[in-house]
Amino acid sequence: MKAEEIKWLGYKRKNGSPGIRNRVLVIYTVKCSEFVARRIVELSDNPDVELIGFDGCTDNQYAVNMLISMIRHPNVGAVLSVGLGCEYIQPEWLSDIAAKEGKPHSWMFIQKEGGTTRTIEKGVKWIRETLADLSHAEKVEMKLSDLVIGAECGGSDYTSGLAGNVVVGRFYDKLVELGGTAIFEEIVEAIGLGDLLEQRAANADAAKEIRYTYEKALDYCKSVRQYSVSPGNFAGGLSTIEEKSMGAVAKSGSKKIEGVIKVSSPPKHAGLWLLDSTPDPHWMQFGITNPNDSEGLMDLISCGAHMVFLVTGRGNVVGSAVAPCIKITGNHATFERMSEDMEFDASPILTGEKSIDEMAEALMNYVSEIAGGKPSKSEAMGHKEFFIPYKYQEKEVTFKRACEV
Repeated sequence: MKAEEIKWLGYKRKNGSPGIRNRVLVIYTVKCSEFVARRIVELSDNPDVELIGFDGCTDNQYAVNMLISMIRHPNVGAVLSVGLGCEYIQPEWLSDIAAKEGKPHSWMFIQKEGGTTRTIEKGVKWIRETLADLSHAEKVEMKLSDLVIGAECGGSDYTSGLAGNVVVGRFYDKLVELGGTAIFEEIVEAIGLGDLLEQRAANADAAKEIRYTYEKALDYCKSVRQYSVSPGNFAGGLSTIEEKSMGAVAKSGSKKIEGVIKVSSPPKHAGLWLLDSTPDPHWMQFGITNPNDSEGLMDLISCGAHMVFLVTGRGNVVGSAVAPCIKITGNHATFERMSEDMEFDASPILTGEKSIDEMAEALMNYVSEIAGGKPSKSEAMGHKEFFIPYKYQEKEVTFKRACEV
């Protein structure tokens, strides 16, 4: 079957963006309510019920934007917000947003409900009733051109830039040609490639955004005295951040870059987009741009990605909340050793058994199966990791350097 003829049924949404899953999302709005929210999910005993949340009690607009983006995500069909009662992020606000999206919604304060047990009982009851309603959700036909897919690297080795990221890049080229949307991130893993990225800009505005975003990332790495390269990368055969960068950027393919988007901001239209997850000035002087792979995956999902790719030469076990995670490796030994976790083996490119185009087509077929409802390996095992940190970031590219603040 030709790629443009592949179709499946998704879930209709009020905002016009269909989903490939129909999740009930339980959100805790502060660390103090995490236990109760987690128990509600566990006792609901349904793979379509999952948890996300923010640990902080004080204000952080970045985290608020992330939670709002998850409520609006096309894979989410209903939302239950659970708070303690005195935190900054109010569950009622989140519930109101779900209402405007036309999704079943409810919220609770543990203090008002009477404590742990009563809140859990009420939450589980609501979820079971809501799942029954969602079983009658309206379906809509979807094609590859409807998909938004995000990609990042994690645990890279020498095969990542030779096979894993390469097959994703060729897949991205094909997805964009079909009218779909592709997002790649990790600008801090593009060190030394600023000119190359700028030359691929779709227009002058995109070129300006790319250049600023690259220079900002470079400033940030210098500020925290750390580049995005790890002992595991060195053990996997990579020698420098520049070498890692060449492999990391390969996953973007060869199409024109339409512009830069920020965390929790969906692409303005179809095509290839660069996601900037680096903090903006004023910087909180700790940590690095992406503390772990789970945060990077959540960043991509917050921009509306129906599913995400995690390219990992050395292997990884994480999944992701809200959107299926497909783990891709170019290292056959890794694929064999971690076969229950790794989804796609791109190593035939290295042995010459398959061409890049053949492997990209195989990946497209696999993506179609996952989009059509087949559980990814991480979904089947219950891996639904997430991480939402404190961070400062504007909603749009603002062209401010640290010295100007």
